[in-house]
Amino acid sequence: MLASRVVSLMGRRALSTSVCARAHGSVVKSEEYSLPAYVDRRDYPLPDVAHVRNLTAQQKALKEKEKAAWNALSLEEKVALYRIQFKESFAEMNRSTNEWKTVVGAALFFIGFTGLILIWEKRYVYGPIPHTFDKDWVAMQTKRMLDMKVSPIQGFSAKWDYDKNEWKK
Repeated sequence: MLASRVVSLMGRRALSTSVCARAHGSVVKSEEYSLPAYVDRRDYPLPDVAHVRNLTAQQKALKEKEKAAWNALSLEEKVALYRIQFKESFAEMNRSTNEWKTVVGAALFFIGFTGLILIWEKRYVYGPIPHTFDKDWVAMQTKRMLDMKVSPIQGFSAKWDYDKNEWKK
């Protein structure tokens, strides 16, 4: 049952592909984005396609020379053949980049810009500090809370020594 399902799916795919390729009586050119792409990645060492797709006359001659014995090739020719197939070697892929400088610079820029926004807000958006933040007001409020004996068991008043009029140590 599974085999018949796979065969039927493959048959449909082949039919739909052939219909698409022969649309309106002519062969339709496949788009560039539908073909395999070349990528240099350490975890995917052998890309699906070569780096250079359109070979020059010199590269074509080198590819013909490649079919013979490799002992006859010079080091420069071997490197040129490698560069046709691959853009970078593993050593070049593993080479450190200066991208971290860009990332750190961008992060510091946005942190600085945020600081400027906060300074602007403090100066132009927020009003003056309320009078309840003055040291005199806080002292009067503390004295009032002690006189009212707020939270005498475990709270504020429990830490005040009423006999000596000072905070417990």
